[in-house]
Amino acid sequence: MIWPLALSTIRAGARVALRLRIDRGHGFPDPPFVIAANHYSFLDPPLVGAVYGKQARFVALADLYGNHRSLDWALDGFGVITVRRGTVPLGAVRHCLAHLVAGGVVGMFPEGIRVVRFGDAGFRPGAAWLAVRAGVPLVAVAVTGTDQVLGVDNKLHRGRVGVTVGPTLHPTGTDRAAVADLTRRWADWMGETLS
Repeated sequence: MIWPLALSTIRAGARVALRLRIDRGHGFPDPPFVIAANHYSFLDPPLVGAVYGKQARFVALADLYGNHRSLDWALDGFGVITVRRGTVPLGAVRHCLAHLVAGGVVGMFPEGIRVVRFGDAGFRPGAAWLAVRAGVPLVAVAVTGTDQVLGVDNKLHRGRVGVTVGPTLHPTGTDRAAVADLTRRWADWMGETLS
């Protein structure tokens, strides 16, 4: 009961405060799958989750914890899977794979950090690797405008945001080449959509 209420509240609030525009485009497939989105802002995970509208567990840096009690509560409530900066995230990988095997949805940001422009930080293969390893599709999602509303400067501004649901990309194999191919197809669509 909490998930649908929380996500619909975020969606409604974003429509009013941020003039959220949603383009469901290709739509979401039935789970399990991996969501891979670009990352401009702290607003991206809740907006992508709200547009999906069902439970999805996002991967986030453990650094987010300990800054604000309400943020810690929200992260716990949404079942965030944490990774520690500079470590090999074996525990997080196990949690992600278990969630996908159980029929869930995992959300990731292949850039790894918030960026000013898409592609500035390159693309990590984690999202594609999870999709290939679990044998599930990867869904591309493009977020626009959050860099203007709450970007890397951490200052709140007026603006308009949008979320576009892109294609469902299926792995072409089970090896490193398949991970690289899936990452490339995701980046190509994202670059074209965000340009």
